[in-house]
Order: sequence, then structure tokens, then C-alpha cells
Amino acid sequence: MSQPSPDAYEQGRGMDAHNEVMRDIRARNDETYDPTEPTRVWLDEDNTPDGVYQSLTIILNTGGCRWARAGGCTMCGYVAESVDGGSVGHENLMTQIEYCLDHEAENLDDGEKAGLIKIYTSGSFLDEREVPAETRDAIAEAFSDRDRMVVESLPDFVDREKLREFTARGIETDVAVGLETATDRVRHDAVNKYFDFEDFEEACAEATAADAGVKAYLLMKPPFLAEPDAVEDMKRSVRKCAAVDGCHTVSMNPCNVQRHTMVEELYHDGGYRPPWLWSVADVLESTADVDAIVVSDPVGHGSDRGPHNCGECDDLVQTAIKDFDLRQDPSVFDEVSCECEATWEYVMAEETTYNQPLVN
Repeated sequence: MSQPSPDAYEQGRGMDAHNEVMRDIRARNDETYDPTEPTRVWLDEDNTPDGVYQSLTIILNTGGCRWARAGGCTMCGYVAESVDGGSVGHENLMTQIEYCLDHEAENLDDGEKAGLIKIYTSGSFLDEREVPAETRDAIAEAFSDRDRMVVESLPDFVDREKLREFTARGIETDVAVGLETATDRVRHDAVNKYFDFEDFEEACAEATAADAGVKAYLLMKPPFLAEPDAVEDMKRSVRKCAAVDGCHTVSMNPCNVQRHTMVEELYHDGGYRPPWLWSVADVLESTADVDAIVVSDPVGHGSDRGPHNCGECDDLVQTAIKDFDLRQDPSVFDEVSCECEATWEYVMAEETTYNQPLVN
């Protein structure tokens, strides 16, 4: 990958020290990717305000998040999977969409289609430097026969007119905003995102004006937070997001160790452990009463680089988390237990910030 550099829009944002380190780390990546194929595509089930839907998730391969090219978030390695050079044209992006439609057709019964489409770019779908306006309009038309769509964006680019391209076609539309935390200091200093919580609130208002909703993405345990601090930050953040008009879903993503990131550097030096799955369950159980759908999808669960417990109970706890996502019933966590829960309780009582993790 060529040496990342900030565009004018990103100049002066975030922490200079974090950005400098992140640019150096990202420059080590020398892999290349095909601009005619998506980064990833899969079928799943998702809980929405209108019930559980069969979903088609698409991660478009664009030139990558512009904020990541400036340095970007300490935990995010998705830009490392993006096409080098900074942009992918309309025709190639639409070829990626056709690839995803073929994947859907091959994996569902004849004529069946996913009711929910989720489109991510590992950046901002609504940033026209990543996805041109003509591509956005063509994608809206291509999926105008679906019930619901989720598109990803930083709050800067959430604009009612852009969203109306979807809602005006009768598609129930949500914007997935990578807020990470409702605590500005944690977002700025630990995650290295430049915006404030009030920017998220403004994005929610902009989405509401277009008859669209918002799905807040939170990050469980960014670097530099101890386990108990991360859990408390998530509990506060879930409640604060759920109280914002227009935000109907909160998705809490436990941090995993991605390649070419500051988190990976800390992990190799023994300075970072991904969150416990018990912590994920604790947050979900404690916030089940909020007026929003609260879900979590622990990527890489059970591995050293992903959220994990002892190795014996990881799959059981993951299953309970997925069950909670669909049913929103906290009693599912009463059905799982393990001796390692005592170790997690010790960590929650004794681990402090600015020290190495007590347990790997």
C-alpha cells in the first residue's frame, strides 16, 4: 500500500501522534485487491424495528475510508483490504453489486431475496469521494424492491437529500454510524475519531428529516481502557444512544485485533487483550430495558485476537449472545456458566487502566 496521507478535509483532525503512528503502520501493507469484487458478502439474519429479516451484507471494495488514509482509528484495519490508489469508479462498484446479487441467488432458494440489504464500505457510503452520487442512485434503484436497507457513514456525511434517494423509493432506510462510544474523551483519545457526540445527535436529526433511522455502532474495549472501565463506558453509551430521537438500534461491537493497526502493535507487546465475552453478556443483560434494540456480533469470538473467555465456554456464550440479538431476552444468559466467570469477576474487580491486562 502506498504511504497514506490526509486529504484537505482531514487535515488537523484527530490526534497528530496517533495519526502519525497509524500512517506508518498502514504503510507496511503491500497487498492489493480486485476493484471488481467486494471485500466480503454474506447472508445472515438481523433484528430490526420491523422484526427479524433475512439479510444480505455487502462490504464494497472502495478506495478505503478517507479518515483511515489520514491515520484514522486505532483499532480499524479495514482500509488494509481496500483498493490501493484512493478510488474505485462507478462501473467497477456496480460490478461488485452484481457479484453480490449472484451470491444471493446462488445461496437462497429459487426467486427468494433478502428483505434487508446492508451496505458498508469500511468508510462512509454517503461520502461521494468513496461512492459517487451516480453509484449511490444506481444502488438505490437496484434494491428498490427490498424492504429495508442499512448504509454506513460517519456523521459528517449524513444528509437528508442523500437519504431521500432511498426513502423516496419506499425503502425503509437506516444509517449505521460508527460512534464507538458516547464519551467524547474516549472517542478522541482511545479511538482517535475526531467528532463529538453532538455531531451524532445532529446526524440522527438529519436522518429523521428524511424518514430514515439510525443504528449506532459502539466499540467495546478500545485500547487504553481496562476491562471494568470499558464495560461501564458501554453501559453508559448504550443508554445515552437509546435516548437520542431517531436512534432505534445500538450495535455493540467487541474490539478484535485487526492487522495493520495500533491495537495489533499493543497486542503483540502484551498491552492489549480483547474483551471477555462475559463482558459483552453483562452489558447486554444490564441494558435490556432501554427503548432500543441492542445487539452485538463478536467477530472472531474464541480466538486470541477476538473477544474470548477461557476457550471452553466461548461458543456457548456466543450462542447466547446471538439468541439475545434476535429475541432481546436477557434470561438467555442464565443458561450459560463456566468456572472462568470467577476469573472474569477478578479482572473486573482488580484490573486498572494504564496497566497491562491482568489475564490474557
